Amino acid sequence: MNFNFLSPVSDTVLAHNQLLSPLCLGRKIKIHSIQEGIPELDDIKIVILGVLENRNDVNYIGEDFNLNEIRKSLYTLFPGSWSTTIADIGDIEKGETVEDTYFALKETLTILIQKRIIPIVIGGSQDLTYANYRAYDSLMPMVNIVNVDKAFDLGDSSKPIKNNSFVGKIILDQPYNLFNYSTIGYQTYFNSQEEIDLMERLYFESYRLGEVSNDITLVEPVMRDANIVTLDLGVLKAAEVSLKQKVSPNGLDGKEICAVARYAGISNKVTSFGIYEYKPSHDDEITSMLISQMIWYFIEGVNCRVKDDDFSNDKNHQKYITLADSHELIFYKSTKTGRWWIEIPFLANVNNKLKKHTLLPCTHQDYLDACNDKIPERWYKAYQKNNV
Repeated sequence: MNFNFLSPVSDTVLAHNQLLSPLCLGRKIKIHSIQEGIPELDDIKIVILGVLENRNDVNYIGEDFNLNEIRKSLYTLFPGSWSTTIADIGDIEKGETVEDTYFALKETLTILIQKRIIPIVIGGSQDLTYANYRAYDSLMPMVNIVNVDKAFDLGDSSKPIKNNSFVGKIILDQPYNLFNYSTIGYQTYFNSQEEIDLMERLYFESYRLGEVSNDITLVEPVMRDANIVTLDLGVLKAAEVSLKQKVSPNGLDGKEICAVARYAGISNKVTSFGIYEYKPSHDDEITSMLISQMIWYFIEGVNCRVKDDDFSNDKNHQKYITLADSHELIFYKSTKTGRWWIEIPFLANVNNKLKKHTLLPCTHQDYLDACNDKIPERWYKAYQKNNV
């Protein structure tokens, strides 16, 4: 397997790992080292991959960084009763240019996803999500992205790509593979009114910080429909992180972000997960431990996946039909997990890439709302998007 772009985990981390209890995660996973080389991935389900690229950060001033502290923290945690096998395949170093790094990441992720291995990418700047998205070009016709972030990152797509404008590039660069883009935890004052209006016009979904904090379960159906989950550490409350990482006094707390990571893991569709905007500082232990716990919860979620989205067998689900605002809405409830979906009707005269009835994950509350003649917003946006 061609992983020319990867450099091994540093010897200082490996030396630290040797001192840990044999029951710790670091002693249970395969690790890419100078001595052993890249581990065999035939029976691996999840890989951890660092990307040491931050040059397209709008605040970049030439500083380098490494992920040693995150690895040290992660390796000290104890695994759950997991059946998935995990490998740490090391880092993609900065390329000659940022485009070289993008290429290396895209190629590496394409190989991993093809082999049904879920990559957890720990990165510098969040524009790396663009390379993650491009890794799907040859794999599937349409991709859904969920961004856990304080801002939409749409930006001006006519300008060079930056960590606060990569979504504009994803929307406008060919091939056009983006079907849905959702932002979780955004804060209105970090987004221009133009960007908020554009999100509405494109029928993309956005969930404000207050909504998510009031009811974290809102995140689950959104994650259930995602292929790529990208997470900007700037979404975290300043009190939760170390010196350089502080962005805003408001944000998600540690418990909430771990719940979000677990929902991403539980989703059967999520095939890549990225944590970005890591900026180490001398008092870094708290950020690296929180990132480690997010990774732990994502892996925990993957281990709790239940295949409940096979609708070919009627025994697997119950079907409910209701009328809301003169639309016939068809809901499905899994008999295995109790999770809900709603059907998006296929429009015969529309030349879209989804040539079938699409089932959109939703909540039990959406069904109750429909029974009270209120159309669920997720259904409305998806329906309008199919109409465009």
